[in-house]
Amino acid sequence: MGTVRPHLTERQEKWFASVHAGLERDTGKTLAEWVAIARACPETKHRARLAWLRTHHGLGVNRASYVLSEAFPSEDRWDQPNTLRSKLWTDPAALAILEALEAAVAPLPGLVVGQRKGFTAFSSKVQFAAAKPLKDRRVALGLAVEPAADPRLQPPKNESWSERLKSKLILADPTEVDASVFALLKAAWARS
Repeated sequence: MGTVRPHLTERQEKWFASVHAGLERDTGKTLAEWVAIARACPETKHRARLAWLRTHHGLGVNRASYVLSEAFPSEDRWDQPNTLRSKLWTDPAALAILEALEAAVAPLPGLVVGQRKGFTAFSSKVQFAAAKPLKDRRVALGLAVEPAADPRLQPPKNESWSERLKSKLILADPTEVDASVFALLKAAWARS
């Protein structure tokens, strides 16, 4: 767990380290012992395994998720951002918009680009923006600014990204990532 992962913020790194450190301290079992227990679980689905670890062994969801990620490694993990990115951004038109967003935010100090299953996160200390491809070749950009900041912004509905992202903007073309979108990204970054 001592590896620095440039796709995680310092805060996320500390959180993962605290989960790792607290596991043995609070449960009396090492990660290796928990992995062996998890591998003996009769369940085969992730949520069922989480419930089993909670019910039979008293692990909370964060610790159980951590143990399961070690016991049953998957390609779809935060520590495999390139794999997640290639699976999510399959449409060339949407990928071009993402690349325009990445170029726009690149100059922002302290930038951390993290990949999740359903979106790409942009963070400094905390997440300030996220981009996710839509089925119609467009991209939804979530921002940590209020919808009133720009008439093009709308409130997000049932998004999987951070609750800090208070608005979203639908982008249909990389050329739409212009100075006004950069200003919104910069305002969101300043709040992180």
